Amino acid sequence: MSAGSQIASEPRWFKSSYSGANTTECLECAYVVSGTLIRDSKRSSGPVVSVGSGAWRCFIGAISAHDHERRLGESSARPYSTH
Repeated sequence: MSAGSQIASEPRWFKSSYSGANTTECLECAYVVSGTLIRDSKRSSGPVVSVGSGAWRCFIGAISAHDHERRLGESSARPYSTH
């Protein structure tokens, strides 16, 4: 998700660049002072999950590491870690 860190009074939502043509099953994110907000793109007025900055960095780091391993051909990638 490459929208850069933005802090605004009104959240600016963005979709993952991995969403591609699949517009029916997508999450949107918005950066806020306290961390990151996540919602279902189909239900923009629905519930929102708030994730703290540290937890978000850990999550993105785990996804990036897993993606990197997959690209190197390590199909037996280790499970995500919460450390």
